[in-house]
Amino acid sequence: MAAMVVATRCRGELHKYYERKVAEGKNRMSVLNAVRAKLVHRMFAVIRNNQDYQKIMSMHLRES
Repeated sequence: MAAMVVATRCRGELHKYYERKVAEGKNRMSVLNAVRAKLVHRMFAVIRNNQDYQKIMSMHLRES
């Protein structure tokens, strides 16, 4: 459910990722599974590092 909310209702980087992949013709459920994986990866990184989540901006994610 968290992946669904992040992908469709919240206006963040994962929403942009979801919209971009769907626009490329990817299956919505496949993209939603990718969003789920990204969320899980971020959660485990927070637990492993024992730190709050910090968004890291890379050059390919920034919009002009």
